Amino acid sequence: MEMQTLYLLVPLAPLFGAIIAGLFCRLIPRWVAHTVTIAGVAIAFIASYVIFKDVLAGNTFNGPVYRWLTSGDYHFEVGFLIDQLTVTMMLVVTFVSLMVHIYTIGYMQDDPGYNRFFSYISLFTFSMLMLVMSNNFMQLFFGWEAVGLVSYLLIGFWYTRPTAIFANMKAFLVNRVGDFGFILGIGLILSHFGTLDYAAVFAKASALAETTIPLLGSGGEVALMSAICILLFIGAMGKSAQVPLHVWLPDSMEGPTPISALIHAATMVTAGIFMVARMSPLFELSDTALSFVIVIGAITALFMGFLGLIQNDIKRVVAYSTLSQLGYMTVALGASAYSVAIFHLMTHAFFKALLFLAAGSVIIGMHHDQDIRNMGGLRKYMPITWITSLIGSLALIGTPLFSGFYSKDSIIEAVALSNIPGSGFAYFAVMASVFVTALYSFRMYFLVFHGEERFGKAAHDHHPQHLKASSHADEEHHHAAHDEAHEDAHGEEHHGLAPGQKPHETPWVVTLPLILLAIPSALIGFITIEPMLFGDFFKGAIFVDSEAHPAMAELAHHFHGAFAMATHALTTLVFWLALLGVVAAWYLYMKRPDLPVTIKARFGGLYTLLDNKYYFDRFNEMVFAGGARLLGRGLWKGGDVGVIDGMIVNGAVRLVGWFAVLARFFQSGHIYHYAFTMIIGVFVLMTLWVTRA
Repeated sequence: MEMQTLYLLVPLAPLFGAIIAGLFCRLIPRWVAHTVTIAGVAIAFIASYVIFKDVLAGNTFNGPVYRWLTSGDYHFEVGFLIDQLTVTMMLVVTFVSLMVHIYTIGYMQDDPGYNRFFSYISLFTFSMLMLVMSNNFMQLFFGWEAVGLVSYLLIGFWYTRPTAIFANMKAFLVNRVGDFGFILGIGLILSHFGTLDYAAVFAKASALAETTIPLLGSGGEVALMSAICILLFIGAMGKSAQVPLHVWLPDSMEGPTPISALIHAATMVTAGIFMVARMSPLFELSDTALSFVIVIGAITALFMGFLGLIQNDIKRVVAYSTLSQLGYMTVALGASAYSVAIFHLMTHAFFKALLFLAAGSVIIGMHHDQDIRNMGGLRKYMPITWITSLIGSLALIGTPLFSGFYSKDSIIEAVALSNIPGSGFAYFAVMASVFVTALYSFRMYFLVFHGEERFGKAAHDHHPQHLKASSHADEEHHHAAHDEAHEDAHGEEHHGLAPGQKPHETPWVVTLPLILLAIPSALIGFITIEPMLFGDFFKGAIFVDSEAHPAMAELAHHFHGAFAMATHALTTLVFWLALLGVVAAWYLYMKRPDLPVTIKARFGGLYTLLDNKYYFDRFNEMVFAGGARLLGRGLWKGGDVGVIDGMIVNGAVRLVGWFAVLARFFQSGHIYHYAFTMIIGVFVLMTLWVTRA
């Protein structure tokens, strides 16, 4: 088989499965739907591995596979860029997607939309693969919008729930804001470079490095590269959920758990990180853009981590963890450590998918109760879920030798060595986030798997006493967790364990993906750090100006092997901050569970601020949504009703009516009236002729 045929097979195999499961969802049995979609993604994964080996042998590809539109001198083509960066993303996307597909058999087994869900997640995989494999901005934008569309369908999968419909509309609208900046950036590229092909744009970038363009409304000028990169990054802020365009991601938990894992680990939110890394030849020409990127990432990493401390929905804790870790990746991009950002993207994909799927396993075992305050002691009832969750948590907090340690510590060191304006604040933010991450991660771990067994006591009561004192936002989260319950074939809802009922380990289709994801979560960082960060793996795929941005070059001088890095870490502040976070979580929630209540009461104002998510939602509702409604009402009343209906449409009707009334006097049916009118007309014409003569 030719390699170009294999390239086509990677995105088309999941697409074929999506089409079969989607178009014939009402006709085919469930086993056909999951078999054809899993087979499609498995074929894509195997093909990606073969392509990966071929790329390692030095064979890359950049070229068109289909021309779909010609407009003047512009040719819009479906093309692939197959290099080290692409194959890394292909392997991550297909492997995590395959695990999610297998897991979905167990998680969605009682859902009436079973076939439709498999169609959607396969279509999601196809969309992400088209995005990462593209060699031009037009195809990139197609994949960019396609993942947004499918995420809309998946977040609102349970479309009879108002909260799900609100969440998917929120995700769609927030991403429209980011995508507006993204398309403007692409428009600037087309207007100044005359092409949308990556290679051609990168080749011309240096020549346009000093070019400026007018800054609208100010009379000043801005560097072209800064404008392009910031606009492209605004698109990444939407997709990769960076402050202030992050508000959609926590609400994406309204979708089923498998899609939460796929969105957060390997598809939509990683698109922005990948895009900036792919555009490294452009970003390297603008310190202004890099500074903007590193500050936004730092704010997201720290302040979204704080929100994870107060969440009681198990999925929302993991969701805010994703936001914080995306901030880490963005900080790495801003420090010109693009390879480190992709490295963390890869390790994070494995342990975050593991944590989400483990959370889903807990939800199944708890009969769809998601409140961690109703759990405890699950270790002995769900041993596989427990040990895999522990591995995922250790990887997340950056425990030495685990995969997250190598990528997370590399980001912190790269930021410390960076000379980009804002790197000082970013270093403080990522260091503080180490403690915060360990605290909220092991708060969840201890409350779920250790301590007193709290299940079956309050789960049957929708308003247990310890919830009545909570805030409105906390209540909202609690009810959202209960709304996650599946409906079985008889329409009955399950809201947690009944009194006396015990949790249970989940079936093998759920636990097998957990085990397969736990292995790379523990080992892949140790295996791959040297070639990915300090070898030639990304040579030709990622560009860094080492003289202007020396962080990666300096980082290489400090690296003496994966094992040496782990042993040295035991003496660093990063390790002790993580350990302090774990110990604090154990003390606060296992040893002295009364202290969190006391802290909450003493710092009630701060807790309210966090519980309301810094009031971003209310601000957006009042300013942006309210302003949009006000603008729309003005355009409706003034433009539509006043100008279009009032003046143009109804005005034309009134004018015709007025002319008809006037003409009626002359259309009496009497010949002498017509003769008189003709004489008057001739007289007027003669008068005009004499006057002009």
